[in-house]
Amino acid sequence: MTNDQSDPSKQIRRREIIRAGTTVEQMVRAIADMIVTGQMLPGDKLDEISLAARFDVSRTPVREALRELGAMGLVEREPNRSAVVTNVTETYLHSMFEAMAELEGICARLSAERMTIEERRLLEIEHRASARLVRQGADEEYAAYNTEFHSRLYRGAHNEHIYELVTQSRARLAPFRRAQFRLSGRLAKSYDEHDVIVTAIMRADGAAAARAAYAHVEIVSDASAVFAAAAERKERGA
Repeated sequence: MTNDQSDPSKQIRRREIIRAGTTVEQMVRAIADMIVTGQMLPGDKLDEISLAARFDVSRTPVREALRELGAMGLVEREPNRSAVVTNVTETYLHSMFEAMAELEGICARLSAERMTIEERRLLEIEHRASARLVRQGADEEYAAYNTEFHSRLYRGAHNEHIYELVTQSRARLAPFRRAQFRLSGRLAKSYDEHDVIVTAIMRADGAAAARAAYAHVEIVSDASAVFAAAAERKERGA
């Protein structure tokens, strides 16, 4: 069997992936998903050498991935010690989603009031196009679209400070928000919730847009909490 040293093409491919940053992103996503779904439990060690071997990379991108996971609050690391999975309780997760709901409500209201005609047109076009992903049951593709949908709301608010706050909050909740699409029927429900938000924005109804966005995030919170609860039960051995 050839190894990395005897296979130059494999070495080149791996270096290209690392330079592009996709390997770090893939590792963050894969590890975060395992933590959120309970495959990795609080206190589990994340060894750099083992992770490097698992993802076929050097330890440098592994360290970067662990730093990003630490910023999300999913991993803790003390000096000269291995990183470990943190305990994200249902209570703490709820508090983060509560703050997120408030921020998204503000963004939706401001978008309804401030979006340009072109921004509204693109929001509606992309929303309608996402119905195809729902019909196909394309979870991964819809999750990527969902991120862009919410980013349009953040940008549409035309407030740099709010944009910074909401994107930081969303980054911490990203693994949990992504987990919702593992639930049966969630794609169609998400589309319907988006539809209410888009309709309000197209009508320039700020109050309705804010209510719809807040309710949407509350529902996402409830869906995501399913995984946090399951992970807690698994940790207790229940």
